[in-house]
Amino acid sequence: MTRVDVQQKVLSENDRLARTLRETLRANGVYCPNFISSPGAGKTLLLERTLERLPRDTRVAVLTGDIQTDNDANRLARYGFPVRQITTGGSCHLDARMVERALLGWDLESLDYLFIENVGNLVCPSSYDLGENDKIVILSVTEGEDKPLKYPATFSRAGLVIINKIDLLPHVSFDLPLAKENVRKVHPGAEILDVSATTGAGFDDWLSWLDSKRKACAGHRMDLVSG
Repeated sequence: MTRVDVQQKVLSENDRLARTLRETLRANGVYCPNFISSPGAGKTLLLERTLERLPRDTRVAVLTGDIQTDNDANRLARYGFPVRQITTGGSCHLDARMVERALLGWDLESLDYLFIENVGNLVCPSSYDLGENDKIVILSVTEGEDKPLKYPATFSRAGLVIINKIDLLPHVSFDLPLAKENVRKVHPGAEILDVSATTGAGFDDWLSWLDSKRKACAGHRMDLVSG
């Protein structure tokens, strides 16, 4: 068996598990975004500020992936929502089997959101379906505007692109219009939000976007129950 055959078998099994996860989450009305970015783009701080600003009666749980440490899980757990760490032990991405195992014992029917924070990487995570509703790709202004062109597979699959750290725009040479143009070269019609997890700029739009997705998932569950 060649290396390509093995990879295809792995991805095929992952896709099968992801379909099952997606059906389960859908049946329970849970909105599940999969957050992807390069290291240092601000994923964890964005999630911290999101958890901080969500209404206290929001039913949310978080899975966070890391190669070795549980630092991010400890940061996110401070906001009072259930958090579980997935330590990949060297793997540069999460996969559906890891997510399936991490969800054991959680009552999905009691959740509105399941946030998945993937390992910091713009290559491997794009190939692995986790059963999520959307891949949310975070690009920071401290990176290059050409990242979407360098990693088209990731950006072309994004349900939303968040351009983060916009508070730093006066201090860096990042060309915001060019970055958006490059996103749309690989993903025409892509939804893009500008935010700063540090100052909170753009967070009203971000939380409104999230809420609309949650309501759509809850409405689908009601349709299934009534049907």
